[in-house]
Amino acid sequence: MTTVTVAGGRIEVPGENFAEGLRVTILAPEDHESFSLGPEPEADLLAAIAEADRGELISAEELLRELRRD
Repeated sequence: MTTVTVAGGRIEVPGENFAEGLRVTILAPEDHESFSLGPEPEADLLAAIAEADRGELISAEELLRELRRD
């Protein structure tokens, strides 16, 4: 997760190179919209971000396999 600025109608992520044609999801909050998390969901989110920062990730294929088993 990162925060970027739109310049000239384009979004560029410094230091990242994405494959041409790659589809990505962008969450763009409006200035008047906000959301808040309770203490437990916020702690879960922060823990998940820390795991990702440490490289503790699984592939999309593995995630889909796990979801199909449940």
